[in-house]
Order: sequence, then C-alpha cells, then structure tokens
Amino acid sequence: MNASTLRVARAALAALVAAVAVLVAALVLGGAVTEKIIPGLGDAGALTRWGLPFSRLVMDLAAALTVGALIAATALLPMTGAGGSGKPSLSASALGYLRGASWLAALWAAAAAANLVFTVSDVLGQPVGDIVTGSELSSYVGQLPQGTALMLVVLITVVVALLSRTTTTPAAAFGLLALAIVALLPAPLTGHSASAANHSVAVTGVALHVGAVAPWVGGLAILAAHALAGRDGLGVMAARFSRMALWCYVIVGASGLVNVIARLPDPAQLLDTDYGRLALGKIVAFAVLGWFGWWHRERTLTRIEKGEARAFARFASVEAAVMAAAMGLAVALARTAPPAPSEIESTVKSLIGYDLPPEVGPARLATLWQFDFFFAALVIVLGFVYVAGVLRLRRRGDSWPMGRTVSWFVGLLTIVAVTETGVAKYAPILFSVHMVQHMVLSMLTPIFLVVGAPVTLALRALKPARVRGDRGPREWLTALLHSRYVSFFAHPGVATIIFVASTFALYFTPLFESAMRNHLGHIAMMSHFLLSGSLFYWVLIGVDPAPHKLPYPGRLILLFVTMPFHAFFGIALMNLGAPLARAWYTAVHPDWGTSILQDQHTGGAIAWGFGEIPTFIVLIFLAFQWFFDDQRRARREDRRADRAAARGERSAADDELAAYNDRLARLARREEERGD
Repeated sequence: MNASTLRVARAALAALVAAVAVLVAALVLGGAVTEKIIPGLGDAGALTRWGLPFSRLVMDLAAALTVGALIAATALLPMTGAGGSGKPSLSASALGYLRGASWLAALWAAAAAANLVFTVSDVLGQPVGDIVTGSELSSYVGQLPQGTALMLVVLITVVVALLSRTTTTPAAAFGLLALAIVALLPAPLTGHSASAANHSVAVTGVALHVGAVAPWVGGLAILAAHALAGRDGLGVMAARFSRMALWCYVIVGASGLVNVIARLPDPAQLLDTDYGRLALGKIVAFAVLGWFGWWHRERTLTRIEKGEARAFARFASVEAAVMAAAMGLAVALARTAPPAPSEIESTVKSLIGYDLPPEVGPARLATLWQFDFFFAALVIVLGFVYVAGVLRLRRRGDSWPMGRTVSWFVGLLTIVAVTETGVAKYAPILFSVHMVQHMVLSMLTPIFLVVGAPVTLALRALKPARVRGDRGPREWLTALLHSRYVSFFAHPGVATIIFVASTFALYFTPLFESAMRNHLGHIAMMSHFLLSGSLFYWVLIGVDPAPHKLPYPGRLILLFVTMPFHAFFGIALMNLGAPLARAWYTAVHPDWGTSILQDQHTGGAIAWGFGEIPTFIVLIFLAFQWFFDDQRRARREDRRADRAAARGERSAADDELAAYNDRLARLARREEERGD
C-alpha cells in the first residue's frame, strides 16, 4: 500500500468511526434500541434492533459515495477531445471513478438487501434466522411498502454496478448518475414522511433533502480522496464542487426545516422529545457544515491555487468525518418515532393530509390556499433561474424580448393558481376541480412557458466551458437537444400521441386511482400533464430550437386535428355510467357535495368546453409568429438584393421576377398562336 492510498484509507476509517460512534450514541439516547418488550408481542431480537440501523448507515454511505463518484466522472473532472472527432470523452481519472462507482454500487445493493431482511424481521417481530430460513421474506416483500422500496433499490443499484464497469461515454455516465439518484428515493420515502401529519409536504421535503445530501456528501468525500491521493485537476474539481455544494446546502437547509416543521409543529418539542433533540443535533451539525463551506470558499480554494493541496485535503477530511457523523445521526433519527399527534386523525385527513374543507365556492377556491412544497419550489426555481439568465444578458449588453419574460411568468402564475390556492385543496376530493387542474397544467400553462423560450435564453446566457473539449451546462444542454431521444420524442407525431393518448390511458385505467392515493404518484401525474403539454406546444408554437420544425400550415392542421380529441375525452366522461376511482372518491367524498358520478360528469363538461380557450390563444400566437416570420424573410431578401445590387449582380429576387415574366410571356405567345 503506497502513501497516498494509506492517507485515503485513514481518512475513510476516521469518517466511518465518527458515523458509527454518533449512530450508537443517538440510538441509545433516543431509545431506539432500548425499547420495552411487551409480553405476548413478537420480538425481533437484538440483532435486528442493531442490524437495521447499521445496515441503513452502510447503505446511505455507499449511496452517497456512488453518487459522488459518478458526479466526479461526469461533472467535476474536465473532459477531453476524442481523437480527430473532437467529441468530448471521459478522462482516465473519470473512468477510474466510474469503475470505483461499480464497486460502491455493489456495496449499496448488498447493504440494501441486508436492510430488507432486517426490515421484514422488524415489521413481523420475528428473529432474522426465522426470516431467512422461512418463507416470510418472499411472502411479505411485495406486501410491505418498505420491502418493495428496498427491492427497487437493490435492482437499480445492481444495474448501476454492472453498467459502470463497461461505460465509457459521457452521456452513458450521466445516465447512470440519473439512475443512481432515482435509487436514492424509494427507501426514505416509505419512512416517517409517508405517515406524517402533513405527508404531502413531508414527502416532497424528504425527496429534496435526500437528493441534495447525497451529491454534497459523496462529492466532498471523493474530492477529499482525490486530494489525499495527490491526483491532478484538484483546482478545477474543487471550484466546481464549491458551486454545486452551495446549492446543495441551501436545498438541504430548506427541506430539512420543512421536514422538522411537518413532524414537530410545536417548537417546544425540539427539547421535550427524543425525536426533537436528535433533530436539534442535526441542525447543529448543519450549521457546523455551513461554517466548513464558508471556510473552503474563503481560504482553502485560494490555497489550492497556490499549490497547497495537502492543507485542503486535511481540512476536507475533517469535514467529511463531520458529514459522516451527521449521516449516522440521520439514521438514528429515522429509527426514532416522532411525537404522536395530539388528537385523533380522521380517515380523510390521513388520506389527503388535512381535514375536509367547507362547501366549495368561487371565493373559497381563491382564498383557501393549500401549500404544495413541490410546485412552490418548482415555481421559485424556474422564476429565479429565468430572471438570472435575463440579468446576465442585460449585464453583457444583450437584449431579451420583454414579451417572452411576461409570457414565462404568466405561465408560472397559472401553476400557482391551480397548485397553491383553494383549487389544490378541493382537487383531491372533487373530480371536477381536479379536471380544472389538469386542463390548466396540460393545455394552458405550457403555451406561455413555451413562448417564454427558456432553452434559447439558457443557450445565450450560459457560458461555454473554459476547457476546450469539456462539457459544462451549455454543452450538456446542446448535446441533449441533438440527442436521438429528444429527436424521437419531439417528433410531431410522437408528441401528439403522448399529449392525447396518455390522458385516456391515465383516467380509464387503475393508474388514476393509484396516483390519487400516493402523493408521489400525484406529483408524477401533475408533472406529466405539464411536461406532455410543453412537449406538444414546443412542436406547435415553440420558439426554442427543435429537431423537427413544421411549416405554419402544417401547424394549423396539427392543432385542429388534435384539439377535438380532448372534446371526445370530455364527452366520454360525461357519458360515464360508473365513477372513476370509486374507492378513492367514496373515502374522501364530502357530505355537502353532489354525487360522485354527477361531479365527474361536471368534470367531463369542463374538459369538453375548456379546449376552446387554448385553441384560441394558440391561434393568436401562430398568427403573430407567421406574420413576423414573413417579415423577417422579406427583410432578408431585401438585404440580399441590396448586396447583389452593390456588387452589380442580379439578385435572386430579380432572377425569380425575370423567370416569372418570361413564363407569362410564353403563355401569352401560346395563346396568340392558338388564336391564329
């Protein structure tokens, strides 16, 4: 073992010891491993009580390191040109991190499998030996949400482990990174977040929290190992990681605060309960890590530029140990039960996260606001990024049409109008209000977002990569636009089929009820409405560059062919003889409402009549786009003619006019000959 490898091993051992020590202390102090055994109830035994959190800790650490290695390969390390082709390729160090991610993903899969066995043992109250030798494992894995989630993690991580050994292209490595981030979510989303009082906020908060923690922790760990090993490119990696870490820190802080509020509505519970005290410990660790980040930006990054990489490595190793300790504390927190609600929760509240609202009316739809963390965060991020892009252009002296900016923010405002107001509060219990959400998100919002031209703004505002042959955000965006996947989905026929057929496939299959019962499924459904509509209108009236551009007559034909299908959908709903998602709407049906079937007929009428509004708006945009396109073409022809005249040449327009006059003359002579 050489000196650099020994330094990395010592730092990894120190971080692991810190994580284990904090985990053990938190489990004992929080009472998770000292539960009182009640006679007559099954006891999983000490092996499960300790094995479950320890396997979860290994799983979380391996997950973070896997994501960190993949981020180092795809984003932190510069890419190089591939021979004469000039296409970016992964460097030797990046390929090394990809191969390392393969082993780390295998460890992640093994830890998830062990955690699955301990989870089944804990839920059934049976020792691990009985679970392994009996049939309980195969019988209950598919029935327990935690079991299904962990099985998904095992399957996805095995795929990542296998493909990381053979992947050599940047796009494939980026795909593995996306797959690894997806594998982060199933396990934590089936824990306390799914049963919190406001589970819709808690679930979104946990998803954002986990999705930001893993790149932050794993990226720092890989960066520290890179520095300890004395490898090249540390300055570029550290600068890129610093920018990413700042965003991760903000997301972790905001989502963590939301999670604490969702589980501990009373601030006094931070001190009065075991769960609150452990959460307070995480808050302190978060503040300490914030100080580390500030110190890096102010001191250690400049020391790297001076060639003092060893000082950065030591400091980053200490920070990585603190992060590992915080992850141990997080695992113990997940094993500690949050305070029970002070009052008995109704069936409706357990399903939708709040009590039934009063009778619906226009005023209440406008005033009974319902906070949706996912769409609130989405609107804030989209608005902030768009404004940042416009300001960068203005500072550079470039202009950006005000109409596009106004259109973008009108689109964001429509998202707020149906996801944060009383519309969002009544949508889970009234199909008619849900249909308003659907129509706005799929047929109205995308029109304004597409006209806002966000991709064009990004291509103009983002700076090219500093290193030739490397890929920054601008290069990744360009590669995505030219990929065969975007070319396939952005084909007018494919985009139209997705826009139309997915609506029928959702509502007239069990998918709809499944999406209504699960908050993540509900978010996926609403996001699909928004994305499928944006894809269709991008093809139809998009300003941004696209793989396939229809002529304006073709766009009009596509519009008039597509819109009647939504009317047919509305008519189909109006003629239903039995309710959709009967079990769901029966469970949440308000006493003051009409019958479920009648409300769904109302929803069908809304779908039938709503299509006129977006059709009229799209026709207006198409008319203006067609007019201005003709104007631009005329100006181009005039400039071409002026340049030709300045050179003493005939322009193309003159040639076309002469050819037209010759044709008329030939027709006239032919008529004269016939007359003679």
